[in-house]
Amino acid sequence: MRLDPTTAAGSDSPIGAALALAGERDPARSATHPLLDLSQAAPPYPPAPEVVERVVEVARDPGLSGYAPVPGIAPLRRAVADELTRDYAGGISPDDVVVTAGCNQAFAVVADALAGPGDEVISPLPYYFNHDMWLRMRGVTPVYLEPDADLVPRAADAAALITPRTRAIVLVTPGNPSGVTVPPEEIVAFAELARRHDLALVLDETYRSFRPDAHAHAPAHPLFADPSWRSTVVSLHSYSKDLAIPAYRVGSVIAGPELRRQVLKLLDCIAICAPRTGQEAALAGLTRAGTWRADRVAEIARRREWVGAALADRPGGFEIAALGGFFAWVRHPFPERPTLDVVRTLLLDHDTLTIPGTAFLPDDRQMLRLSVGRVDEAAAALLAERLTEAGRRAGVVTG
Repeated sequence: MRLDPTTAAGSDSPIGAALALAGERDPARSATHPLLDLSQAAPPYPPAPEVVERVVEVARDPGLSGYAPVPGIAPLRRAVADELTRDYAGGISPDDVVVTAGCNQAFAVVADALAGPGDEVISPLPYYFNHDMWLRMRGVTPVYLEPDADLVPRAADAAALITPRTRAIVLVTPGNPSGVTVPPEEIVAFAELARRHDLALVLDETYRSFRPDAHAHAPAHPLFADPSWRSTVVSLHSYSKDLAIPAYRVGSVIAGPELRRQVLKLLDCIAICAPRTGQEAALAGLTRAGTWRADRVAEIARRREWVGAALADRPGGFEIAALGGFFAWVRHPFPERPTLDVVRTLLLDHDTLTIPGTAFLPDDRQMLRLSVGRVDEAAAALLAERLTEAGRRAGVVTG
């Protein structure tokens, strides 16, 4: 058979590649050299008891095994709208919410509704790899925006990249892979730029609960306080990390009516609706597990701190470039070596699995993505030891 060349030219999943690489590891090492898996941003804890109890109830209720409404079940849409209205001090109604099977699906249907083959979407570096993969496989050209020295994308720099083919600007905040949180005032500048050029500003806010300043209850941005937000702003959310339910596949699109209509067309063809069980799980988490969620945010913050402290002295020459959300964005000390080779060495010789920065960049900039979600204090110390040994074996001298 003949394959679509645009899809066939797309890259394979970096997570799949990492797991395949892990399969090359000598099983005999596991007993004495346990794998330190820093690859995927997966919560290290189970869902809240309230969520588990609700899932059991749903499984036992035959009336809940049918299709859900395409936009999502009404109580969940209301809960999402209420929480975002509270957290952003803005105006969001249940009608603004469409529930999706995870945030990746949210991005895919929004991107398809906004852009087609030959169009362009501005994407800051480092990009989230699934965004880049989807755009390219759909024939849309990502136009890369270089961030500033602190890895913060700037609207003033994006202005020069806009062409008649531009359809949207995408921001991931906090970033994946960088963990960098875009300041509220910069998000406002991006929104103003998008509005001037009749573009969509797509905000992937998957990790919003894990912002370093989330405990201060300050809105991630003030855009929803402007009644005209629906003409420009599209906000994407995930409940995989927030509620520790990645397998349940629940996300959401917050958007105006014209875009929502197109999104619903796409969803109806793809999956009809997000899984009902996942929606009920998310509803329970949003409405009944507030204390559990706050405790988990604090836990992830501690894990970030442990990673930051372990790498503060640049063990083995490895240096943190950014740390936030679920990730550490780390520069390795081997400029003469392809990063893929460094990742392989760290796994096979030092039992540490990371994602190469080349999965998030158009070129090799000596970067690695480390997920902090599964790193406790002992694992952070072990990480520092292994990186030190990796540098020592390669002859790297650290200060």
